[in-house]
Amino acid sequence: MALSKPFAAHLATGLTTVARAWALTRRDGVTLGFTDHDVDLVFEGMTFRADTGLTAMALAQGTGLSVDNSEAMGALCADAITEADIAAGRYDSAEVVAWLVNWADVSERAIQFRGTIGEIRRSGGAFQAELRGLSEGLNRPIGRVFQKPCTAVLGDAGCRFDFSEPGYVYDGAVLAVESKTVVVFGVLDGFAAEWFQRGRLLVQSGAATGLSSPIKLDETRHGQRKIELWEPLRADLRAGDQVRLEAGCDKRFETCQLKFNNVLNFQGFPDVPEDDWLMVYPSRAKTSDGGSRR
Repeated sequence: MALSKPFAAHLATGLTTVARAWALTRRDGVTLGFTDHDVDLVFEGMTFRADTGLTAMALAQGTGLSVDNSEAMGALCADAITEADIAAGRYDSAEVVAWLVNWADVSERAIQFRGTIGEIRRSGGAFQAELRGLSEGLNRPIGRVFQKPCTAVLGDAGCRFDFSEPGYVYDGAVLAVESKTVVVFGVLDGFAAEWFQRGRLLVQSGAATGLSSPIKLDETRHGQRKIELWEPLRADLRAGDQVRLEAGCDKRFETCQLKFNNVLNFQGFPDVPEDDWLMVYPSRAKTSDGGSRR
């Protein structure tokens, strides 16, 4: 924690006016500020509210690549952090920045922690959230997988497919919802059968706004288009809600070429031999041009 000279001098007096403050940024862009002081604090262009009851446990920090960790606890408030939003996953992997700040002069402050929210537990009108430091990301395996199917996610930095191309997205209202995983639409003219299978449904209005789910099946039954999700959304989706359907990709080279015209960005290795090539015996063929061995 780097301290400015005025802040270091204040802490050195032994009689301090310090508090903790947290800025929380969700993946949908919503930003919230909290403090354990008894009045609101304003800095960094935002207000850190004092009436949320948010507190933090001791922060464990280490040198090198060890993982910093802590926990934050607070009350569930209707106008701040709600149980419904936690259940919907809106705070999963949210970015957290924690400050130690002089509440008498908020220009004197220092960042104590920067990371993300991990597991959240809630009960009795309160919640307890695990805070994971930036070095947590180093625990994830990184590397290239050599396989026939594409390893990219449709539309990501590796794939580079542009969903603004016409014919790959449908925006419209939900006609009905069956058993929480089947979303019913009318006839979707211009979209081939199974066009959205292995794609994504993104909710644009209603209680589930901002939530998404991968699409398991895309079927047409009795003049209706039925989209089955792999798992229910973590908030209620109702008839009339606006959603977006994105075309699906099965990761095959042929699909990348014929459906998306995106072969240059294909992230698989379609010519990798199958496992059974290890069982192939030496051939007596006179031709040795690198072609088929059969």
